[in-house]
Amino acid sequence: MFLDHPSITATDVQTGPDRIERLQRVYGYAMALADSAGNAGFVDKLAQIHDHKGTLIVFWHAPPSLEEQAYFVRAWASKVGDGTTLVEHEF
Repeated sequence: MFLDHPSITATDVQTGPDRIERLQRVYGYAMALADSAGNAGFVDKLAQIHDHKGTLIVFWHAPPSLEEQAYFVRAWASKVGDGTTLVEHEF
């Protein structure tokens, strides 16, 4: 079992506690995409995912590939995410 998951945060959690739950679903979706692609090193690159007023910000320990960035765009645009493609990557 992997215990070093990225931190999951959101702006104004008190006004929208469901935002953390949504981020957990998005993280799971992105991890499933990485697993199905055989990308075992994906989780080691992640530092934090953060919801800032409807924009997903993904912080990375190491620069992600375009495919790895796309995992989060796809997850955030899905029904489990925000339904938009407002995703930023910080490395």
